[in-house]
Amino acid sequence: MTRLASNAEHLHCLNSIASAAGLHRGMPLADARAVCPVLSTRPADLIREGRALEGLRRWASRYGPHAAKDGSDGLIVDVSGVPHLFGGEVELLADLEARLERAGVSSKSAIAETRGGAWALARRGGGVIPEGGLLSRLGPMPVSALRIEAPVAEGLTRLGLHKIADLTAVPRAPLARRFGAELLRRLDQALGTQAEPVAAEADAPHFGVRMTLPEPIGLTADVMGVLDRLLVRLCDKLASAQMGARAVRLELQRVDRSAAVVDVGLARAMRDPVRISALFLKGVDEVDSGFGIDGLRLTASITEPLASEQIGNAQARAEDELSDLISRIGNRLGFDAVQRYLPASSRIPERSFLTVPAAYAAPEPFPPKRRPRRPITLFPAEALAQVSGSPPARFSWRRMGFTTLRAHGPERISPEWWFDDPAWRSGVRDYWRIETNEGPRLWLFRTPQSGSRDWYAQGVFL
Repeated sequence: MTRLASNAEHLHCLNSIASAAGLHRGMPLADARAVCPVLSTRPADLIREGRALEGLRRWASRYGPHAAKDGSDGLIVDVSGVPHLFGGEVELLADLEARLERAGVSSKSAIAETRGGAWALARRGGGVIPEGGLLSRLGPMPVSALRIEAPVAEGLTRLGLHKIADLTAVPRAPLARRFGAELLRRLDQALGTQAEPVAAEADAPHFGVRMTLPEPIGLTADVMGVLDRLLVRLCDKLASAQMGARAVRLELQRVDRSAAVVDVGLARAMRDPVRISALFLKGVDEVDSGFGIDGLRLTASITEPLASEQIGNAQARAEDELSDLISRIGNRLGFDAVQRYLPASSRIPERSFLTVPAAYAAPEPFPPKRRPRRPITLFPAEALAQVSGSPPARFSWRRMGFTTLRAHGPERISPEWWFDDPAWRSGVRDYWRIETNEGPRLWLFRTPQSGSRDWYAQGVFL
């Protein structure tokens, strides 16, 4: 951890991934395997690593109010005025490392008067730099410990300036002309000549409300009454931030200190307490209240931006009714079980649409005037029997005989060569719309390129 000025302290914590075999960040995989043949590797999950580091950042605020991420593998915390609460700087550092070790996190940490000093020391063994000892401790370190770019460090090394102490003994103006002002800025920050404050990152907004009851309750109607009051407060919070909830969690605290949880998912973001309350009724009714419930906590666990809507919008009401239906079914069967069709850019009938979960995809209109028309019902190709004529004048399909009244076509569809679809390996297809005397209007095709005279049915029009 570092300080805001020369008389402040900063703590820097570095998550270490180096193994006992001597591996380090930036080493090529081939070199690492040469050093450790039994090395086990897996692709990095940068999203999960970022979430884990954010969780550690929030946890590290117990050592100081200003905690921030430092790169992709480090944390920086301003601990000015905090070490005496732990018995001193060494004790604070020992407490931090012990807690991280119990959590299964390997780390290196350091405390120094400056952020740059703590950064350098954490990457070179860790420890504590006492007040006034920055130059004596940082001086023997290589110039790369100043958080400068690798080409600058290499250029300094070629000039014989290997250590940080070497930079303090040469004129500053030639260094600035040759390597830029950034080098001197990092040097001044490390030695405390220039301040480098810690900019604490703002925590994500928390949308939650709670209520403690003077007497325990157990009836569903009583719980729903308290829930309605909490929902009004929660939706007011969401409205002030222009957000809507996609998932809401209700925690019911029993008098015996056990808890029951009711989770509700929403098909689209909303902040209407009446509509959300209706989704909780079934889950609350199934909760065993035990000896009574004396506390409730309501949290919007997943939120999305939601702008204000005009009151009385007929289209909005229709969308709300559909989303409420999807929410009710989704909370019972799972949201992945409720599907909707979306158009796809393909001439192949089977690939001209997609089925996706309705709760996670916005509706899209199909082309209003698609030419030529497509049947409303599609199915895998089924062979016709007793076919006479081309297009068929008479044929048998699904053990029923049909006579053609009108025929429209052909429409030739070529296979998409960039997809290896076994059903389309026979080549192009000529499709016909056939109206039969018996009533059904069918979508038939044959494959002239293959030389076959067989006909197939693949769809039915309304």
